[in-house]
Amino acid sequence: MKHRSVSTVAGVALVSMLAAGALTSCSAGDGGGESVGANNGGGAQSGGTVNVTLANHVWTDIIKEKIPEFETLTGIKVELTQLAEDQLTDQYKVKLNAGSSDMDVMMYRPLQEGKLFGKSNYFADLTQRVQSNAEWDWSDFQGGPVGLTTYQDKVVGVPIITESEVLYYRRDLLEQAGLEVPTTLDELEAAAKAISEANPGIAGFVSRTGRSAAVTQLSGYLYSFGGEWIDDQGNSAVGSDEAKAAYAYYGGLLRNYGPDNLSTDMSWPEAFAIFSQGNAAFLTDASSLYKNTTDPEKSTVSDKVGFAAFPAGPAGSRPYNVAAWGLGINSASKNQDNAWKFIEWATSPEMTLAIQAAGVAGARTSAWEDPAGTANLPADLAKAVAANGAGGVGNDRPLVIGVAEAREIVGAPIVAAIVGDDSDAAADEADAALQQLLDSER
Repeated sequence: MKHRSVSTVAGVALVSMLAAGALTSCSAGDGGGESVGANNGGGAQSGGTVNVTLANHVWTDIIKEKIPEFETLTGIKVELTQLAEDQLTDQYKVKLNAGSSDMDVMMYRPLQEGKLFGKSNYFADLTQRVQSNAEWDWSDFQGGPVGLTTYQDKVVGVPIITESEVLYYRRDLLEQAGLEVPTTLDELEAAAKAISEANPGIAGFVSRTGRSAAVTQLSGYLYSFGGEWIDDQGNSAVGSDEAKAAYAYYGGLLRNYGPDNLSTDMSWPEAFAIFSQGNAAFLTDASSLYKNTTDPEKSTVSDKVGFAAFPAGPAGSRPYNVAAWGLGINSASKNQDNAWKFIEWATSPEMTLAIQAAGVAGARTSAWEDPAGTANLPADLAKAVAANGAGGVGNDRPLVIGVAEAREIVGAPIVAAIVGDDSDAAADEADAALQQLLDSER
């Protein structure tokens, strides 16, 4: 799954330097304590405990170092459980299904567990809480991630880690060809064609080709062609003209201008290896993986890589801009006030900026607008991610309970398009299969 791989590599690649955070909170504690604000100097305390379950991630490593500050400021003792992703999922399935109240704060993957947890009423409704503190400022969070942590018009989580689909390109090859950085999908195709024809052995374009792995990257093309995985009525939309055009375009780029002897089982490591070894001009993939192209120990073209916002299609530039991780509150928790205090502190503007400065992309617009929040990123990458935040879509796969099955279904037309089969017919078959899955989940 894309985000599992992305998170692992990001955790290794990103620098875990720490910066100061601040607490902004206005809700009363379980013991009736006073509100805790950023300028209280730790004087107001509410006491009690809070059970926090987090995944192994660089975000967690940074927050763990800061927890003593939260405890001093609030008087709340944090009982922390930290687990690998698979263990985390297994524990949630067991405990939440049993109605256990011994978990308060839950770190979760909105793309993977969001719909299942929402439908199962595992999340507490945070709508009133997120809207009650102007200083904490819910409106500062980007629309795409917010949409992903909202279920049936109720806010059920706060996004903490984001990533979006950007265009990686070789500056030197564009300069040699006398071309500008593509801003549209038509320009991308033309540039890929020109560079591949002028440079034998160098692909014009590379991206994921695996049936499931490529789904997340296809999504930006799907949305930019005006398509969707699922329409507003909750029905499959992968058989639409827009979806068929996106499948054909993406597959055509790889078939016509991709690497020689292109396989149809590549995920991000293989695609990035081709690009980073100087064998491709363009790549579209997750922003969080950028160090695979800029680290001289991993990339032979580290000094030649540029970044741009996702090129616009007929419906504009609509890449995915997703919340890879969020924080929610167990609906069965009897400690929801303290749980919210922790979330409010961990996702405050100051803490988000501090963590983003350490290399973990956050969901707050203010962090991307603050020079401190982008100081450790390449300037053009920061600009590209900020642009994606404005027009990005909050999901990169069909939002269903059976995510893995859905990806296999909608990924089939991608492979068909890459190998030159009838991708329109494959899209029609996928449309029927996805509809059957949606009906079964109802």
